[in-house]
Amino acid sequence: MAEKDAMPTLPKKCGPYISSVTSRGMNLVIRGVVLFFIGVFLALVLNLLQIQRNVTLFPPDVITSIFSSAWWVPPCCGTASAVIGLLYPCMDRHLGEPHKFKREWSSVMRCVAVFVGINHASAKVDFANNIQLSLTLAALSIGLWWTFDRSRSGFGLGVGIAFLATLVSQLLVYNGVYQYTSPDFLYVRSWLPCIFFAGGITMGNIGRQLAMYECKVIAEKSHED
Repeated sequence: MAEKDAMPTLPKKCGPYISSVTSRGMNLVIRGVVLFFIGVFLALVLNLLQIQRNVTLFPPDVITSIFSSAWWVPPCCGTASAVIGLLYPCMDRHLGEPHKFKREWSSVMRCVAVFVGINHASAKVDFANNIQLSLTLAALSIGLWWTFDRSRSGFGLGVGIAFLATLVSQLLVYNGVYQYTSPDFLYVRSWLPCIFFAGGITMGNIGRQLAMYECKVIAEKSHED
């Protein structure tokens, strides 16, 4: 009996975290790094779709990666993904409205698949005109929010992200950093806000799901104490 009491207890695992890691700052860093690499991966994959359709056109002097994209695009997308993924659960806590709709990884993976499908449609499907393309992608993006989010904070953040990201894209194109092959609205594609909105919802859902593990770990540690 004494030998059993003397045996050390091993830390219990909870998802990708270990119960010994209970510092909120450390968990924030871990989630940020995970979100960054997810954003980089999605940026590389989605940029390939756009290049195959000849939607984006980078100047020859900045084509430095094997994916025919400017080197700074994946890190910027990764940073934006980390900020968005951390911001969504933070806003949920601040507003006192914890997001509980479809909170499982299978739902998050389906959301990512739909987001990739929306990008694929923008690059591969031929529409009669840009207005039809924009309206279709807008309906798909709002449908993605309704299917996987349905929160007011998620919708508001998605709209804000779409506006800011479109503005940044317009400034980059205006200053000649890169260009679109056939812009139809002030140097940029009119359907870009729909893509940014869907991307914000997707990364927000991933960030919320990752944040759930931090709550579980802290709850387990408090229970043990």
